[in-house]
Amino acid sequence: MTTIRAAVCREFGAPLEIEKVELAAPGLGEVEVTLDACAICHSDISYAEGAWGGFLPAVYGHEAAGVITATGPGVQGVAPGDAVVVTLIRACGNCSSCAGGRPVICETPRDNTAGPLTTSDGGKLEQAMACGAFAERVVVHERQIVKIPDEMSRAAACLLSCGVITGVGAAVNAAGLRPGQDVVVIGAGGVGLNAIQGARIAGARRIVAVDMTEDKLAIARDFGATHGVLATLDAPWKAAWKALGGRGADAVLITVGAIPAYEQAPRYLAPGGTAVMIGMPHTGAEARYEPVILAALGQGMVGSKMGDVVIQRDIPWMIDLYQQGRLKLDELISARWPLERINEAIADTRTGSAKRNVIVFDRAGADA
Repeated sequence: MTTIRAAVCREFGAPLEIEKVELAAPGLGEVEVTLDACAICHSDISYAEGAWGGFLPAVYGHEAAGVITATGPGVQGVAPGDAVVVTLIRACGNCSSCAGGRPVICETPRDNTAGPLTTSDGGKLEQAMACGAFAERVVVHERQIVKIPDEMSRAAACLLSCGVITGVGAAVNAAGLRPGQDVVVIGAGGVGLNAIQGARIAGARRIVAVDMTEDKLAIARDFGATHGVLATLDAPWKAAWKALGGRGADAVLITVGAIPAYEQAPRYLAPGGTAVMIGMPHTGAEARYEPVILAALGQGMVGSKMGDVVIQRDIPWMIDLYQQGRLKLDELISARWPLERINEAIADTRTGSAKRNVIVFDRAGADA
């Protein structure tokens, strides 16, 4: 066991507590990663608020990057000293979903309360989302990591673990965008900006961003949106149709968890178009549709978890795009915070003004 510091959630909706906790050594097929950076995702905040239930106490955090400091038996292809990103995608590689090329929906059940974390007195401590990365170190399965260049900024690299692959992957993998198609992206936050980038990379003709403020729409244009529409309009889909030359979108990417956004999404679609559901409302929230319209116009709705990525395939591709200057990562970072100020960073993220706040650890130094 190794003693580390972590931000622990002991009560839903309460501030996280910085505590000393115990981390087990890596077991079969596992690696220990000493973290340099971990971004704050809205999913972490929702979990800590109790939006989807779960076991407490827990350590959240799942967008991380660092250096391997130990490996368990059977680990292949990586070694101590390798720089990696850590993801929440823990794929068994054997179930029907994994075998079918969709490891993000691996069907093998896991008990994250039986993971490598325990409280200082030996009590159960959930390694939330199989990561628990609001901590100085993590122990995860080797399938959850991807090597990155040693010289790559860890603060930029950690964004690839969730927000970037979710947004870019939703456009490229889930929506299957082709050059010349038109796209509406609802929400210009961290995931939305990456959905916009994904649409641009896929060759979309016009990309319409929809958000609540002009400031967010201006940022969306910096990331590749060709037009911006205020969600506060009486009928924002009419403005989007106008921006698209009088036709609806081939794909609408819903990157926020707001129910009004989900209920309005089909109105943006062209005949034959698809609404891709990415943002996650709280458990129990329901949206209403008129299904006869979707049926009559041949439209569809599909859920996209983590951009339907295969991390060993897609993250190296995205790193290459970043190195070429075709994928923005550094520009997504709003601010860097030490672990001790994580509650301030979370409060800032809740305002909606931040693209991504990143927790950097003491050892990160100039690398972050």
